[in-house]
Amino acid sequence: MIGLTKKEQEALLLIYKNVTNYYNANSLSKELEITQVGTMKILKRFEKSGILINKKIGKSFVYKVNIEEEFVQKLIAFALINEASGFQRWKNEFKQLYKKGRIILFYGSASRNYSQAKDIDVFLIFDKRDINEVNREIEKIQKTLPKKLHVIKTTKEDFIKNINVHNESMIEIVKTAIVLYGYDEYMEVINGFASF
Repeated sequence: MIGLTKKEQEALLLIYKNVTNYYNANSLSKELEITQVGTMKILKRFEKSGILINKKIGKSFVYKVNIEEEFVQKLIAFALINEASGFQRWKNEFKQLYKKGRIILFYGSASRNYSQAKDIDVFLIFDKRDINEVNREIEKIQKTLPKKLHVIKTTKEDFIKNINVHNESMIEIVKTAIVLYGYDEYMEVINGFASF
């Protein structure tokens, strides 16, 4: 197992979560806000370690996560958990919503700058049989929050279907959301889109 710097974790998650497009050194450097040389060092290190695979498209190489490797899946899980650790307040707020099989994603302006946000965006993926229970829990949570809670609710099947049809808002949520709960279930879905 290799250790990852903060920028390497950020790069790994950017590549992993972008389910519809590929990154090359240039496009990734813009997202990471580092030089292309720095980005190439990260990409080459990942490639040498077996974390990434590349494919030549035109004159440049594009990269995807080598999801077939078990250690890469563990690295991604670690990176997702580490990313969520910076949002402990929200993990605590939405803990009562979590149950095995559910995925809770925190996204939107509140995930970037809570004080400037008008509402709190949460994306909840669950079994439709749990709708009444979920609605009751959401009402309880809303009573404790000073800002309006905006919850998008869906099933895993609809989530996958929306990614498959390239639903832009769904793709944006996948790319930017913080996985608060349901890492394994989230990875089970995203892994299907993670390679070439």
